[in-house]
Amino acid sequence: MRIAPTGSATTRGGELDPLRERPLYLRSLRVVLAVTIVIYGELLPHQLRTSLVAIGLLTAAYLMATFGIEALSRWLTGGFYRWLFWLALGIDGVYLAATTYLAGASIGPVRYLVLVYLTVITLLGTWQTGLATAVWQSGAQVGFFLAQRGGWLGGFGSSATSGREWDRLAAFLAALWVLTIATAILAALNQGDLQRRRYELDRLVDLGRDMESAEDASTVGTHLLSALSDAFGFDRMVLVEVDHGIPRPLATCGVVAPPEVAEFAPESAIQQVIEAGTTMRLDRLDAEGDAWLIAALPAARNVVVVPLLAQGVVAILVVPLGPWAGGRSEERVVTATERFASHAAIALRSASLLARVRQMAITDGLTQLSNRRAFDRALDREIGRAARADGRLSVVLIDLDDFKSLNDEHGHVTGDTVLRQISRALQRSVRSYDTVARYGGEEFAAVLPGCSAGLAFTLADRLRIAVQDAASDVKVTASVGVATYPYDGAEAAALLRSADHALYASKRAGRNRVRSAEQARVEFCEK
Repeated sequence: MRIAPTGSATTRGGELDPLRERPLYLRSLRVVLAVTIVIYGELLPHQLRTSLVAIGLLTAAYLMATFGIEALSRWLTGGFYRWLFWLALGIDGVYLAATTYLAGASIGPVRYLVLVYLTVITLLGTWQTGLATAVWQSGAQVGFFLAQRGGWLGGFGSSATSGREWDRLAAFLAALWVLTIATAILAALNQGDLQRRRYELDRLVDLGRDMESAEDASTVGTHLLSALSDAFGFDRMVLVEVDHGIPRPLATCGVVAPPEVAEFAPESAIQQVIEAGTTMRLDRLDAEGDAWLIAALPAARNVVVVPLLAQGVVAILVVPLGPWAGGRSEERVVTATERFASHAAIALRSASLLARVRQMAITDGLTQLSNRRAFDRALDREIGRAARADGRLSVVLIDLDDFKSLNDEHGHVTGDTVLRQISRALQRSVRSYDTVARYGGEEFAAVLPGCSAGLAFTLADRLRIAVQDAASDVKVTASVGVATYPYDGAEAAALLRSADHALYASKRAGRNRVRSAEQARVEFCEK
């Protein structure tokens, strides 16, 4: 699945934001232009078409107008700010065009300041701002030329203009546009690159925020692949977690069927990356060592294999970049992908620690079976499910016979070993969706969903035989009690109480046997 980027669109008027964030640079640019023009007038008075005082007054009025507009714009936002911004740029154009013709027109030095001004505006702002300003500057230059030729400027210079003046103006405007377009192209490339980098950074920040709420490895993997798809447009990815040398697919993107991995071949790219601990780039995957990856990512080319390593947590990210042009752009993408992966590696470690803590909270430390808390939760959950579906549920209590004598005769270390061995035998004897727990001391319990009384009795006897035949250091037997919902109890406490009565009925009957709650009630009545 490819997720379309959602944060790359610019807001209306966004082309003004770069300039709005740089008022000091604009102010400095205007001061430099004004001071330079006055210095030109002082050094080259013979080229002036008016007095230096007039140019000085014009310059002072220009600075007061632009600084006043800038001060006002600090208190305005939205449309008002945009109007003031373009008004200030318009005043810039009028001032530069006026001083150009008052200081020698197309042969004067001020025209070079116009080129400098456009270059700075394009680089400080955006390419759109640069082109718009170039249009206005060109219009202002042509406007003053036509005004001069038509005699509308009054005492400011001669009204006669030669054909050569027009030729020089046309050549200047051509140079102005060549410079502006070239600068705009470079600014657009730089702007696009900055926007991409900013978006990637935003996605990296979003990824970190998503990782804070991720509580398991699969969620971390999903967030990572989603962020990479958003940031770089990757449409096919595989994230594989390696736990104690056993790999399993953690998350996939754009994969029709998740890969099933039994083990890694020595020549596998993933195995090589695990051993090296660094990113590997491959033109294509190995047909033998990575056959499972080829099945998941057919026709993958220019493949990047990135390790996610964080204090015992090992995961591998496989991304086919496809037929990219290569070069610095691709290297930047690979480096950024490694950065995303490093964040995910830390989150994977946190998720692994959280999962381990949660598992410890519901696992008996000695036998590695579920503990009493996990058993009680499983029983409540299955009773609720059985009540909604009008189903059946059975509970089995198992108590090892004469276990205190075993501890007294062989010691508690041997007793603990026997408990672990019996636990493994019990775990192997139940169905995958049954819950076997250490109930307390030498007592075990099992929740058997969907079991009627008859089936539960059969399974309980299988557990008794598993204890009897277990490969334990000291042979033991067990007494077993069975109770079935809802006949022997409609609540957890009542059901356990019935199973406990059945267990003690087994003890009274001679141990190493199974009794149901119904049998226990019959035997009690007979007495």
